Amino acid sequence: MQRFLCIACGTQFPPAAAPPPDCPICTDERQYVPATGQRWTTVEALAAGHTNTWRAYEPNLLALGTVPAFAINQRAFLLRTPHGNVLWDCISLLDEATLALVRGLGGLAAIAISHPHYYSSMADWADAFDAPVWLHEADRAHVVRPSPRLRFWSGDCHGLLPGLTLVNAPGHFDGAAMLHWAEGGGVLLSGDIFQVMPDRSVSFMRSYPNLLPLPARTVRAMAARMQPYAYERIYGAFWGREILADGKATVARSVARYLRWVEG
Repeated sequence: MQRFLCIACGTQFPPAAAPPPDCPICTDERQYVPATGQRWTTVEALAAGHTNTWRAYEPNLLALGTVPAFAINQRAFLLRTPHGNVLWDCISLLDEATLALVRGLGGLAAIAISHPHYYSSMADWADAFDAPVWLHEADRAHVVRPSPRLRFWSGDCHGLLPGLTLVNAPGHFDGAAMLHWAEGGGVLLSGDIFQVMPDRSVSFMRSYPNLLPLPARTVRAMAARMQPYAYERIYGAFWGREILADGKATVARSVARYLRWVEG
């Protein structure tokens, strides 16, 4: 029995003798099946040719990602708090070095994930650190590897730990979430719900690879959902995509620019 991983999106499937016929994360209109077709690897094969790299951004905020690049190539974040550590978003590779490093930093009190494209190997991470995985109820149907460690929250927001709040901002997915951290003026871990762009603005899409925009009313609602929260810094899903000052005002300017174009 192998734990198969989709090479296109990095999603891990339940142990099986053969890979599934397709990946429902990729056949959804927000992702894609590569022109070469659906292909698979295993947890063991991934670990044989890849490793994880780390970078510290703030005293209690570290990012990790896989090299060489794998699948969507998002990064995850480890937040260290007095109430326990949180893994924000997830990656497919959990190797021995990462296990040792995270354990040395105190393990994980919780895992929280922004949307199904980053579910990846969440069940392996949860088992390794005996941690619950918090997902929004609206995205339950996109879970392809069930686990007794999954916890589904609902509504507009969910207090994860003191100072950490999950906020639902439907758009990219119905259950799309961002993590607000009340630290040093406020930090927003946005995944690609508010996608940090190369010009240090943010943007909003139903599908990034297929360039499907969100309607104006949805983007207005997303912005309104985040209005009560103060934040200076925004960390996006990909390396080099962060806004280190004036984050909330940057979102307001980005929303105005987006609406100006989609409304003509």
